[in-house]
Amino acid sequence: MSSKDISLTPQPTLRHQLFDFLYKWGMLLTVVLLIAGFGLASDSFLDPNNIINILRSIAIVTVIAIGVSVSLVVGGFDLSVGSTATLANSIVISLFVWYGMGTTEAIVLTLALCALVGLVNAFLIVVLRIPDMLATLATLFVIQGVAMTYSFGGSITENMVMPSGDMAEGTVPAYFGLLGQVPTIVIIMLVVTIVAQLALSLTKHGRRMYALGGNPEAARLSGIRTTRYRVLAYVIASLLAGLGGILLASRIGSSQVNAGAGYLMDAVAAAWIGFSLAGSGKPNALGTLVGAILLGVLQNGLVMLSVPYYAMDIIKGLVLALALAMTYMQRR
Repeated sequence: MSSKDISLTPQPTLRHQLFDFLYKWGMLLTVVLLIAGFGLASDSFLDPNNIINILRSIAIVTVIAIGVSVSLVVGGFDLSVGSTATLANSIVISLFVWYGMGTTEAIVLTLALCALVGLVNAFLIVVLRIPDMLATLATLFVIQGVAMTYSFGGSITENMVMPSGDMAEGTVPAYFGLLGQVPTIVIIMLVVTIVAQLALSLTKHGRRMYALGGNPEAARLSGIRTTRYRVLAYVIASLLAGLGGILLASRIGSSQVNAGAGYLMDAVAAAWIGFSLAGSGKPNALGTLVGAILLGVLQNGLVMLSVPYYAMDIIKGLVLALALAMTYMQRR
């Protein structure tokens, strides 16, 4: 190529370069600006104990959100993760308090039942061909009702009075309680994030799932077993939602009514925000983690600034809209 041809090649403008930078790193920039802003506004925001508190607060959201991300990878969307977390919260505590099970047995059985939820979702979506959002919206209500019915419409705690009038004699093991404490809960969050990121980006199964989400028909014609991977994605989403519910149970030491419902929207938001990390334009675990950090920093900072609780959602929504605008406006 001659020097004349090179000179005729369009050079990116400053505006284009700025938009490209914001598209790739706008979310990280937003997180940094929030941390700097809250750090200047509150002397205690950057205190190590508060940083640890933020990490602990986002751990459950991150685990559940990565499950949502996995369903997004195959072109689906699981809205039932919040209810699945509630169900796991109820089951694992009841196995301790009502049946006196050990920690390992209770966790394994709880996760197995959560995997069944994923299979039900997959049956509705893959076999009956119900749109994923509608199918998981239906199971959201069903699972929520099952959890409420199972717990007799109330909390499950040690020394509770059963409907029969007897008192529950089981206890929550002390070892189980360590799962929801720092540093264990943060380590679990990081392990789930790293394993999910490596599995999706570096293994043939992860690449096949991305191919399925990008073009299902092309993936099928290329020999990918699309049904198997869609089922797998929904089972993984339910397992991670169940793990989130177990961590919540460990953290609070009891089962509360609709305990997982409050994590649904934050998990969905974190998963979608994660699309923009490094301009990937696709679901990824590291981006989901950064999205959860953004939400956690924002929530914690607003509390420290004594912002009224009824105004927090307004500010959270505006900041999220700004972060998404910075990262997606280049696609226009």
